[in-house]
Order: sequence, then C-alpha cells, then structure tokens
Amino acid sequence: MGFDVLIDAVMTVFSSGSAIYVLLGVLLGLCFGVIPGLGGTTALALLIPVTFSMDSLDAMYLAGGVMGATSFGGSITAILLNTPGTAPNAATTFDGYPLAQQGKAGMAIGASATASALGGLIGLFTLLLVIPVARELVLAFGPAEFFLLTLLGLVAIAVSARGKLLRGLIAGGFGLMLAFVGSDTVSGEIRFSLDTDYLWDGIPLVPTLTGMFALSQMIELGLKGGSVAGVAKEAKQRISGIGEGIKSVFVHWTVLLRGSAIGTVIGAIPGLGGTVASFIAYTSTVQSSKNPESFGKGNIVGVIAPESANNAKDGGSLVPTVAFGIPGSAETALFLGILVLHGIDPGPSILLNNEREVYGLIVALTLSAVGASVIGLIFARWLVLITYVNVHVLVPVVVAVSLTGVYVLDGKPGDVVLAMIMGVLGYLMIRFDYPRLTLVIALVLGETAERSFHQTRMISDNEMLAFMAGRPQSVILILLIVLTLLLPSLRRVKWRRGGEA
Repeated sequence: MGFDVLIDAVMTVFSSGSAIYVLLGVLLGLCFGVIPGLGGTTALALLIPVTFSMDSLDAMYLAGGVMGATSFGGSITAILLNTPGTAPNAATTFDGYPLAQQGKAGMAIGASATASALGGLIGLFTLLLVIPVARELVLAFGPAEFFLLTLLGLVAIAVSARGKLLRGLIAGGFGLMLAFVGSDTVSGEIRFSLDTDYLWDGIPLVPTLTGMFALSQMIELGLKGGSVAGVAKEAKQRISGIGEGIKSVFVHWTVLLRGSAIGTVIGAIPGLGGTVASFIAYTSTVQSSKNPESFGKGNIVGVIAPESANNAKDGGSLVPTVAFGIPGSAETALFLGILVLHGIDPGPSILLNNEREVYGLIVALTLSAVGASVIGLIFARWLVLITYVNVHVLVPVVVAVSLTGVYVLDGKPGDVVLAMIMGVLGYLMIRFDYPRLTLVIALVLGETAERSFHQTRMISDNEMLAFMAGRPQSVILILLIVLTLLLPSLRRVKWRRGGEA
C-alpha cells in the first residue's frame, strides 16, 4: 500500500535534519503568498535552479513547503488589505475584509489558518487513498490511453479558461510547437533547431518556466510601479479574536468538509486549480445557507469555505501528476520541472519508480499545511508589511536571482536568453489575456503525446481509430474529450434557457 514508504519519509524528515528545508519552504511560501502577483508559481520557479545541488528528497521537502504555505499567506492580505495575495484568495476578500473592517481581523485570520490546515490535510489524505489504486490504473494503460490522456489534459485546461477557449487552444498549440523542437523521439532527426546546437535537445524546461512565470510577473509589477498594497494604514489593524476564529471552523465543520471535497475534486481536474475551487466552494455555501443575505457583510463561513477548498486542491492536483505525469496546476507543472532537474521522468514512472520522492512531497505538504498556519498566525502582522516594499526594489532582486539561477544551472548563456524571451512572451500573454498554463503544460506533455502517438500507430499498423475502438479505456477517454470540448456550448445553451425562463 506504500505506507512503509510514507513512514520512512516521515522518519527521514525528522531524523536527518531535513525538516529545515520544510521550514524554509514554508517561510518562503508565506512571503511570496502575501505579495499579490507573485504566489507559489513564482516561488517555485526561483527554487528550480536552487535545488540543483540538493538531494532529490530534500528538494521535495523544500517545494512542498512552498506549495503548502502560499495559499494561507495570500489570505492574510486578502483579509487585512482587501488585496488577495494569490488569485484563489479573491473569494476570501468577500467576507474576510468586511470582518477586518468590523475589528474582527483576528477572527477571520484564525478561521482562515484552521480551514487552510484542515483542508490541506483532507486533500492529502484523499491522495494517499488514491495512490495504491492509481498504481494499478497506470499499469492497465497503454500508449493509446496515454496519448488520449495528454489530449484530454490539454483540452480540459483550454476549456477551463472560461470565455477563452480559442485562446487556450492557441496557447496549447504553440506549446506543442515548442515541444517538437529538437530531436525526433522516434527517428532522432534534428528539427526546428534554427541551425543552433543549443536547441538540439529541445526547449529546456527550467528557463522556460522561470521566464514564463517569474520574469513575466516581474515585468507586469515593474510597469505598474508603486508598492503592491498602496496605503499602509490598513496594516496597523489590531489582530485579536484568533481563538474565536479557530473555534468557528469546528462549529461549521460541514462547511469545512464540503469545501475540502470541492477543492480535492476540482484540483484533480487539470487546469482548473484553486481559483475555480474556492469560488465554487463559496457560491455553493451561499446557495445552501439559510441566510444568504449575510454573505459579503462579514460572515465567517464565507472565509472557511474558500480557504478549505484552496488548500485541499493541492492534494487533488497531485492525483493526475503522480498517476499520469499530467500537471494539475501551474504549481505542479513547476514541480515537474524540479523532478526533471533531478533526473526523474515526468510520466507514469513517477509513481512506479520514485515512491520515495512522491511520499516525501506528501510529508512536506502535510507539515507545511499545519506549519504555515501556525507561523502565519504568529507573524501575520509583520508579514503584511512585505506588501509595502516598492516594486522597483522587489523586481530587480527577483529578476537577478532568477537569471543567476538559470545560468548557474548549466552554465549556458542561451538559458538566460531563453528565460528573457519567455518572460517577454509571458507578459504579452498576461497583457492580451492568453492562459500561460496551457502553453507550459503543452510543452511538458508534448514529448509524451508524440511518443505515445507513434507507438500507437506502430502497434496498430496505422489503424489507430479501429485499435482504440476495441479498447474500452480508449473509448471512455475519447468520449470525455468530446464532452469536454462541448462543455462551453452546453453551458451557453443552459444560460440561454435560464435567461428565457
């Protein structure tokens, strides 16, 4: 069942001194979480080159600490400043900030910390239950199913960007084009290399991720100017009543369980992530409430629901990652970049050959879910002050660290140039509202998709459709792809009928 590996990972983190990496990850995650516009993706992008000389298990501890802490860090500024630190924390502002205006900031932060910790633990417990089943599922899948899974992942991510299906597909198509640069997975022929040996091995993942998430965000912040939070008087609020907020989570335990369940399920669907999970959890709580008019005016339940869903999604997003090598979110896509750096193949073999690293990440996420809440409660007042650092100080530091890390990784000037190009491209995608995650996941999955396609073509003797039609797993995946593509149209029909009614 893998519990012996889990126990070994727990013993290792406390006996080898590796707990310091979890603590560092938590502190870094909290700092990046409270700064709006940064979040876990930027933090992980910066960490990728840092982990180069580390043991693979210690790298998992550091990454897990960041992933488990940024969500709660973002809720602190959402409550105190009405400025969500990360996009999923936007739903927390609806009732968190009104509570702060009423002098109940401590109550809101206490509820957020407890809901985040418990939601994260529930999501990870679900992941532990799924892993043994996922192993058998991976063994039952062949090249045809993995090819269809990569298509389903790309389509789901494109469709999840509501109102931007075409833009999502364009970004995904461009990501696949980048994935085809370099040597052919079957013939070994060099293609699309622009006559430079730098691209013979394809587009490097680490510089791409660093530019697409860290540098692009810095460009946007630098052009806006000023400080992230603006006027500093809000940070001087008195934070009290934390115990009352902690107690409220246990009083409203049904809201916690519902939010955690929504977060886990939504997180397991590639491309949806914490923003969708937290808003669905919030709206479902409002709809099921006996006093819906109290929401938006300081209802503590409006803090518990989105924060439990936001942290539970971490465990859910790791389900497709550890089972099929399909990133469930931007954070897990960057996590795959760390795996690649340590020589671990981002695919089904993650679960089969690298249990130690997978369970190490689960242990780190579990510790960080609790540790981030405890540390956040203690230092919330001071963490908020980070948001008043002028971006013209923040941006050069982050850019310098990013580009230095990218260069030190392999000592190639081309990596620095590529990161800068991807940073500009990432900013343009932000500016014109194209989803960056679709491009990145297409780049990650492109090689798997191409290899599986050629393998399926060869074993089916070029009769792929007939071959897939004879396999129940393939038929189910084809139907899911078609249904996912039709979802936007079905949604519009439903809205139209609702409007007529």
